[in-house]
Amino acid sequence: MIVFDLRCEKAHVFEAWFPDSAAFERQRKKAQVSCPVCGATKVEKALMAPNIASARDKDAARETAEAAKVMQELVKLRRHVEAHAEYVGPKFADEARKIHYGETEKRGIYGEATKDEAKTLRDEGVEVSEIPWVPLPDN
Repeated sequence: MIVFDLRCEKAHVFEAWFPDSAAFERQRKKAQVSCPVCGATKVEKALMAPNIASARDKDAARETAEAAKVMQELVKLRRHVEAHAEYVGPKFADEARKIHYGETEKRGIYGEATKDEAKTLRDEGVEVSEIPWVPLPDN
């Protein structure tokens, strides 16, 4: 597919997509291309600024797409945790410890812990994981 900027006989400029340049010419000659503003069928290609992506632009677009995929996966992870575990807030370290030592029922929990609390839990053999807690999209 190719996009052309077109101009009608009344100087309205508009964009149109075609399978290739030859298809545009065939449709133009048969008056099948019309201006969306005034309906004129006498059209020609307008000057276009080329859209040439540099390697840097392509790398940036690829990195942006990869970052978006990672964010989608982190949102899925957050939703899964929220649906299948109990929120214990800042009492996370105490609750994790109680579960580990059999002082309370075994269950999935999530909450907040400082880096020191998480390290201490690991040193005690308590299985904990830190995950980035991304904001949920507005929808």
